[in-house]
Amino acid sequence: MSETDRIYLRDARVRRFLATVLDVDPEQRVVLDATAFYPTGGGQPHDIGTMKWEDNSVEVTDVGGKGALVWHSLSGPTPAVGTVVECEIDWDRRHRLMRTHTALHILCGVIWNEWGRPVTGGNMEPLSARMDFEFDPLPEGFASRVADLVNAEIAADRPIEVSFLPRHTALLDDDLIRTKVNLIPDSVTEIRVVDIVGLDKQADGGTHVASTGEVGVFEVIKTESKGKGNKRLRVRLLDS
Repeated sequence: MSETDRIYLRDARVRRFLATVLDVDPEQRVVLDATAFYPTGGGQPHDIGTMKWEDNSVEVTDVGGKGALVWHSLSGPTPAVGTVVECEIDWDRRHRLMRTHTALHILCGVIWNEWGRPVTGGNMEPLSARMDFEFDPLPEGFASRVADLVNAEIAADRPIEVSFLPRHTALLDDDLIRTKVNLIPDSVTEIRVVDIVGLDKQADGGTHVASTGEVGVFEVIKTESKGKGNKRLRVRLLDS
């Protein structure tokens, strides 16, 4: 079976697309030859939306990647192999996730530039997230300072560029080594890079807005200790 072309890797703003069904399984899951639906991964939740063909319109309730294929779980009947389907992403939810993901990259950038601390983990929902960093203890006035720095970068409206680098080239970039590109499996020969120009550059497979000005207002709502040398920030976004 051929692989699924992951449209979102090249263009995160595609919300409607046509695709052909490559496979169907008994659990009402469908593989398409191309998809703009993001599958769960890298701390970013999967997209939801609709899939239509002939007289059918069903909800896409879950999306997961398995190797080179992307599976779409459906709420109702499944199309036959070879069927051309019309798909639409729940754009409001996707765009909130894009704003959130970009905000977390801004957060990583300002913390690295100000304190030289790497991120150790994170997770997001639409307009809210948590992210862990190597701190022990947190500097005094940290939450307020971080919020000011992130909001300044949002106000700067920095462009966000996506590129693809050969693995051997990416491994020579100190910024990408910092974000652990060397932990990506050796089978991945091309590295996707998300660059908030002038602030932060990371190997990343998720979806992002076009510039930092789309993110909104950033707030730190809580800081927590998650053990020695590991501190958690809980954050949220508000509309501008």
